[in-house]
Amino acid sequence: MSDNNYKKYTSKHNPDFNSVLSSVSLSSVTSGFASPVADSIECALDLNKYLIANPISTFFMRASNNSMIGAGVYVNDLLIVDRSLDVKNKSIVIAIYNGELVIRRFYKGVGKIFLRPENKNYQTIIIREGDNVDFEIWGVVTNVIRTVK
Repeated sequence: MSDNNYKKYTSKHNPDFNSVLSSVSLSSVTSGFASPVADSIECALDLNKYLIANPISTFFMRASNNSMIGAGVYVNDLLIVDRSLDVKNKSIVIAIYNGELVIRRFYKGVGKIFLRPENKNYQTIIIREGDNVDFEIWGVVTNVIRTVK
């Protein structure tokens, strides 16, 4: 399968996330009956604090294929991508490969880089030293936001 769908990605940069503030209960969730005390525990929750370490370099992208379903990334998931982070082995990254955006898990070997999908229907991309390819790590995926139904 191809990653051509990543050409259709959406990216939104929003350094001012004050609109993410909301009032929530910060108690544990059980599958049984909730404690009446939990209803009275409220405070402001700033999702920036939990999801965005570097607002200036953080972008949002929408996943448009299932190349990373083994890592829990599905079509239409919202990816939080930080361009300022150093890439480490096993990081999930957004990369530019021959003009296309791809999402893969990053591995660095001796003289080569592997961009591995987490879906057997997609191919590993191997970049060797000296290869004449258009390649760049665009950013590191830090979080995934999904709507449950």
